[in-house]
Amino acid sequence: MNIQELTKYMNDFVTAKGWYNAESKRPQTLRNLAISLVLESTEVLEQFQWQESFQDKSELAEELADVLLYLLQIASIADINLEEATLAKLDKNYKRNWDGFHG
Repeated sequence: MNIQELTKYMNDFVTAKGWYNAESKRPQTLRNLAISLVLESTEVLEQFQWQESFQDKSELAEELADVLLYLLQIASIADINLEEATLAKLDKNYKRNWDGFHG
């Protein structure tokens, strides 16, 4: 499954739950989704709290999936091609000087 297919699958899920409806108790605005993305990201961090490694791979995988789903939804609503944006960012990063190393 590619990014576009995964995004469609995610949008189908959100639509089926009614969260795109104007009267939804979970309004899918960019602001709300950005907040949710950060909250889910902290749940990834929580997997490492007080330890150097995660304890449960399935729990970490679930939290990473939550982050990805919010990221896909934000990109979709903001009309950002996440694949293009990611490739452009990687290209930009290749040209950056990191810690005195320019690759």
